[in-house]
Amino acid sequence: MIRLWFLIGFFCLLLGPLQAQEEETPASVNAATLVGVGGYNLMDTYLTPGSRIPYKGWGVRVMDERMKLTRLLSGRISRQQIVSADFFVTRNGAGTTRALSGFLDYTLGYHYRFKPSPDLRLLAGASAHAMLGFIYGTRSSNNPASAKADVDLNVSAMALYHLKIKDYPLTLRYQFEVPFLGFLFSPHYGQSYYEIFDQGNASGIIRFSSLHNKQAMKNYLMVDFPVGRFTFRAGYLNSLYYLDVNGIQSHIFSHSFIIGVVKEFISVGGKKKHTPPYRGAY
Repeated sequence: MIRLWFLIGFFCLLLGPLQAQEEETPASVNAATLVGVGGYNLMDTYLTPGSRIPYKGWGVRVMDERMKLTRLLSGRISRQQIVSADFFVTRNGAGTTRALSGFLDYTLGYHYRFKPSPDLRLLAGASAHAMLGFIYGTRSSNNPASAKADVDLNVSAMALYHLKIKDYPLTLRYQFEVPFLGFLFSPHYGQSYYEIFDQGNASGIIRFSSLHNKQAMKNYLMVDFPVGRFTFRAGYLNSLYYLDVNGIQSHIFSHSFIIGVVKEFISVGGKKKHTPPYRGAY
């Protein structure tokens, strides 16, 4: 029994410095709140049967992004969460009809980090993505609205580069995400939602999605720069989304310019602390 307690005490002495070191350098959360404005190009043959004329217009986007280093693989895995909501209004070429659209996205990704040089970080991994949205056509029709919903697994990669221009620090970032498999909701061509939900004709409305019927991609190009005591993030987001399923073709293309504020903090017991040192996600 004495030997057992001696061993327990010995291991506690060994683990104590490691835990203290881990507490001294906890992982910080890199959080950004961004607002964007940009152009949208929309086409959906469910709303415009027999016509592939695109609707074009402008919209706004709000994003919340959080990155943090995890303890996985000795701290080489980072976690990224992005919540994005956008709303846009588009019109046909003649300007006679409009479409109102809104989408909500959530992405959770994990990336393995490489460090080829002191100023360069390369991240590669995968993410899970879920999307829910609607398109509402203002013209009179038997099917005035189209619902969109899908879940995907994405390939995701990122590059972070720190540089200085005359002692002014900048952080450049490029990231892309491409879905490769998932499931989506889609009615059949000409099928009304009354048939699906009231009459129970729901066969085939949940479809497996991959590159054969869905092509999508998101590209982020960002720069972080300090102004006084604050850090700002500005950049460009390109989103491509194309579906060809159940006899319906649709696409949503967007180009948004975004800007927002970045915060770096440590969450301890539900409270935020801003005191270094810490292991930063960037």
